Amino acid sequence: MCVSIRSCIAGFSVMLAACTAGVARPPAGQWRGLHVLNYGTDAALVELGEQVPTLAKMGINVLILEINYAFEYQSHPELRMGNTPTTRDGVRKLVATCRANGVRLIPQFSCLGHQSWAKNTFPLLTKYPELDLTPGAFPDNEGIYCREWDPLNPKVYEIVLPMLDELLDAFDADAMHVGMDEVFLIGSDHSPSTKGKDPAKVFAKAVNDLHAHLVGKRHVEMLMWGDRFIDGKATGYGKWEGSECGTAPAIDLVPKDIIICDWHYGQRDEYPSVPMFIERGFRVWPGGWNKVEATNALIRYSRRFDDPKMLGHLFTTWSGRKKWSEFPPLVEGLKLLQAAD
Repeated sequence: MCVSIRSCIAGFSVMLAACTAGVARPPAGQWRGLHVLNYGTDAALVELGEQVPTLAKMGINVLILEINYAFEYQSHPELRMGNTPTTRDGVRKLVATCRANGVRLIPQFSCLGHQSWAKNTFPLLTKYPELDLTPGAFPDNEGIYCREWDPLNPKVYEIVLPMLDELLDAFDADAMHVGMDEVFLIGSDHSPSTKGKDPAKVFAKAVNDLHAHLVGKRHVEMLMWGDRFIDGKATGYGKWEGSECGTAPAIDLVPKDIIICDWHYGQRDEYPSVPMFIERGFRVWPGGWNKVEATNALIRYSRRFDDPKMLGHLFTTWSGRKKWSEFPPLVEGLKLLQAAD
């Protein structure tokens, strides 16, 4: 009988392993992530996929691909960006490459903010200008950082949520990064829907609406940048790495299962937002960028916190490069992370 039970257990284990083979699970230890963008065609995805084996050998186990509108959306083809946007087949090839190398692939669609760059307004607000948070204001996007969509207009979610679903399905993803950084226009005099309203409550609603769909309905993890939850004046971070436009109190109005990507690009002795997010109950994933010493300072500070909610480090890029394996902050930062293991 015991032999029979052991045989059954062994058989079940083999079957389970077969069913889950090739599926990149969330890293059991440190999350060592790389965030990239500007891979808006299938050819570009092939180039990115060719780098994955090397990056995995270096220690990268999570890849965030910011895709935004550069996908062949079926639900809203009018919002595709570029002449040859990425396709489901192109994405699936990258998914297979990442899984074969033990890398968890997470798509990103920047929500709320970052709906333009310079004079170029992105497809949602070009095709549906009535969804703009500041409709008709700031011609040619002068006088603002980026355009933002109106989080209080339900039509936004009627359009965007099916697009997020398409990305989740194409990436066969168990998580989605929703951006939400560098939002400045909530409560603006140029915003008819939010003028006079509490920016924290408006921002929290935007976060909670996305969370209800992604976590509540699709049962995936939700990641977002953390700057709008940080009081920029109290922490000394300022209006970019923190918020000076009233959104910071939203931190107490959103679910604690959101993964906060806490980006900081300058060198400091302390990064007070890191323990703040941990103490509030969030998992926090600090992120650096293009300066080796600043990245290493953030890594060293973050590793002071022996807490399961401290996930590891996210290397962001924000620029073009042929070989990310030669990106100095990534190379030196991974050495530091591995030396501390």
